[in-house]
Amino acid sequence: MTTRGIRRKKSSLSEVKVAVIGAPSVGKSALTVRFLTKRYIGEYDHQQESKYKHEALLDGEPILFEILDTCPKSLEDLPGNEIAQWADGLFLVYSITDRDSFNYVRRAKQSLQPEVPLTLVGNKADMVHLRQVSPEEGEILAKDFECSFAEVAAAEQVNQVGEVFHDLCREVLTHRRRAKHSLLDRMLGSKTAYRVYSRGKSDSALPKD
Repeated sequence: MTTRGIRRKKSSLSEVKVAVIGAPSVGKSALTVRFLTKRYIGEYDHQQESKYKHEALLDGEPILFEILDTCPKSLEDLPGNEIAQWADGLFLVYSITDRDSFNYVRRAKQSLQPEVPLTLVGNKADMVHLRQVSPEEGEILAKDFECSFAEVAAAEQVNQVGEVFHDLCREVLTHRRRAKHSLLDRMLGSKTAYRVYSRGKSDSALPKD
């Protein structure tokens, strides 16, 4: 009975796969680790992409995050389509202190052509004295991408970074529910769905003796 209970709990987890994409040195790993551990580590020297799993409660629902921290070697090293196919949601991260990284996410979006929810994130918002990309430019690009936008500081903000991940997760779950409803409608057909609904309604409306 105990085993059955554990299995049931695991199967009830919603799994959300998120890829964190951006140019080298924009703080992708800092954002990811800040979300996973609430700690900030400023310097990373990894030579390959990393994948993490993390269980969290979101709006009372257990979520299993699988996060892919990508590791491009240069500004010319754009992500491949396999990432867009794997991910349920994407973070496109740039540094507000680096215009080249802002241009990189534009090219990354074009190369991926994703059909999943996106969030555009301007990191290093605490370094305003070095700013090269304005908040307005981020907002305009997000409108162009038809996605949400946030400026955060992985070095200083715990709650804001966590909320950005949670908001993308909510978008993924909403997107998933809509896709399921759309599939169900196509399988049943609008007429069948209407007949089932009408029959249920008429049954409950029958006069009682």
